[in-house]
Amino acid sequence: MRLAPYLFLLPFIVLFIVFLVLPIVTAVWMSLFSVQRDGLGLGGSANELAFVWFDNYIRAFQNAGFIESFGRVLLFGIVQVPVMMVLAILLALLFDSAVVRMKPFFQLSVFLPYAVPSVVAALVWGFLYQPRVSPIVEGLRDLGIPVDFLAPGTVLWSIANVSIWTVTGVNVIIIFAALQTVPRDMYEAARLDGAGEFRTALQIKLPMVMPAVMLTILFSIIGTLQLFNEPMTMRSITSNITGDYTPNMAIFQATTLGGNINLGSAMAIILGLVTFALSILLSLVQNRRKGATA
Repeated sequence: MRLAPYLFLLPFIVLFIVFLVLPIVTAVWMSLFSVQRDGLGLGGSANELAFVWFDNYIRAFQNAGFIESFGRVLLFGIVQVPVMMVLAILLALLFDSAVVRMKPFFQLSVFLPYAVPSVVAALVWGFLYQPRVSPIVEGLRDLGIPVDFLAPGTVLWSIANVSIWTVTGVNVIIIFAALQTVPRDMYEAARLDGAGEFRTALQIKLPMVMPAVMLTILFSIIGTLQLFNEPMTMRSITSNITGDYTPNMAIFQATTLGGNINLGSAMAIILGLVTFALSILLSLVQNRRKGATA
């Protein structure tokens, strides 16, 4: 009986070690090495794995494309995350109110884009962005509004639109599920005090589900830093998306296309540390807010 809990935990522990701990340890270890090539390539050359300490990290920070990709996803997140969260909160509050009819249908409609793979979503939206085949572009052009969704200054926001369309639904479900746990007695007390739907939503519902909101914000920040599928898919239809457009794309370019797994490992560790630091920062802000409220 004493071993029973550990036996139940064993499958998770094994999978956790094999698919999370070991890859991280391997990436850290590989980032400290580099392939040294000797000879002139006339048959006598040899490739040796040499311990180079933090040279790969220095090379990663000297890689202008890799550093610029962080600034690009930071700008992406500053715009995309707030817009997506506002939409998710508004839709969740609407579904929890008495205003919306046919709630199951609209809930399914909002959640359905999340069931579409991000690659497929990027392909569909890429078709809608192309000037010569898109009905949206042609319709706006007929109205005298020339637009180019794939231009250098707009392609980032076109990717943001795909991301918002894809993941807003799951955030709505998380916040809406949190709203269902709020005691209905609080709503009745608010109505007796003369509070309307708007005031109840702003002063009671939203503060009560703030932990769920912070959780979705954390997931959104992590997803922003891991942005890969949408720009990688849309790269085939526009030359304004470079191979190192995002940090994950820069890592992919260094390892798969460049064949330098050691440099790619260092880049991956840097990306992981940045993600970890932002997660800790958000947790500290949330804890400080809880302390101030208390």
